[in-house]
Amino acid sequence: MRFQGTKYKLMNVGTGRVFEDRGWMLADPEASSPSLVRAVYENKKFTPRDDLKGLYRYAEWMPINRTLRHSCAPVTYHSKGLGKFLGLDNLYITFSGYNPKIGAKFQTCSFKETEAFSVCARLDRKEKRTLVVQSAGNTARAFAQVCSDNLIPIVICVPLDNRHDLWFQHKLNPCVKLVASPAGSDYYDAIALGDKLCQDSRYFAEGGAKNVARRDGMGTTLLSAVEAIGRIPDAYFQAVGSGTGAIAAWENNLRLIEDGRFGSHKMKIFVAQNKPFTLLHDSWQAGKRELAALDPDTGRRQAESILAKVLSNREQRRHHLLDTAVPQSGRIRHLPGSGLCRTRPCNGCARRQGGQRGCDHAQHYRRRLAGCDGQGISSARAFTCAQPRTYRRRDYYESRFPVLEIQAYTQIQRVIPGIVPLDVAR
Repeated sequence: MRFQGTKYKLMNVGTGRVFEDRGWMLADPEASSPSLVRAVYENKKFTPRDDLKGLYRYAEWMPINRTLRHSCAPVTYHSKGLGKFLGLDNLYITFSGYNPKIGAKFQTCSFKETEAFSVCARLDRKEKRTLVVQSAGNTARAFAQVCSDNLIPIVICVPLDNRHDLWFQHKLNPCVKLVASPAGSDYYDAIALGDKLCQDSRYFAEGGAKNVARRDGMGTTLLSAVEAIGRIPDAYFQAVGSGTGAIAAWENNLRLIEDGRFGSHKMKIFVAQNKPFTLLHDSWQAGKRELAALDPDTGRRQAESILAKVLSNREQRRHHLLDTAVPQSGRIRHLPGSGLCRTRPCNGCARRQGGQRGCDHAQHYRRRLAGCDGQGISSARAFTCAQPRTYRRRDYYESRFPVLEIQAYTQIQRVIPGIVPLDVAR
């Protein structure tokens, strides 16, 4: 039986205006000020579907047009060991990873698969453009695997230093392409790179937190918990980078209240960040809707110092989590997009240093982003572009052997006309 797309509309969270989703809509086209949009589903009742596999068990509350292969839903279980240690009798853990003993079989071992399977299932089958996703590691791996398995063309932008996180069990389909910002750059630089690529009409942005499919895919974590517990939890704990997962849980909490069968209360949401990268915590403590001030170099050093680099996002814009939670008025302020340039191999810097080579590639790249080198974004642009070819067993990181440097990506591909691919191995 062919899957029929979920029936839903979109709502401007700021104004309450409800409108039809005419495709890949990330915002209200009639909004006078920026706001997230939220999916409003025709089915108001939480209805897990036994006829669908994996994550699509929760398809009634996911804005999707089709189902994809190899998905897995989060697994919720009653904690015994940790619950006993903490003195909590009713502690439940929702696990999104790889542990076949409890029925969790996420191929990439990451909860980001919940986002990838939802976002990619929102795509129209007739879509001719190529999807662009920016990532610090886990998202790249999840989207690469899902798109490879389901033959969905995608370009993934990552910082070059995070390439070690791009491991796979099997070689990926050529429909997956990787673009890397230079060594020393971070997730924010990968975001700027993706934004530049999307200026070409043949590519379009996934949208991140603004994409209702990403949030409602992540929101299946709460749906799994409620299905196991039988009620809305009293408290919800999660580690966050941008806070999108916490927003997703909050939105499904509201839907469950509207259902009426699982409680009428709003759960307390506790989000955690790794020191010293605590942008959300610092902004929350200051009671501000804008992120706390953080200069780019300090942000990169802090992001580099934490082990969970996927929990770092220093994007200097009005933060969606703060928009959702901080009860203050004021307009949302967005910074304009930046251009992207990286010359080969930093000849301009060599000239400025009197012919000495070996400059800071990442610093040169950031100067180009800011247009501070006198050439701006109109100069020749070059990306590091390749198809990921690295694949490893899931037990790779449990091995006693030292972690080996990934050798380079052997297949270099052109992404857009006029851009010269560079070999990342040089």
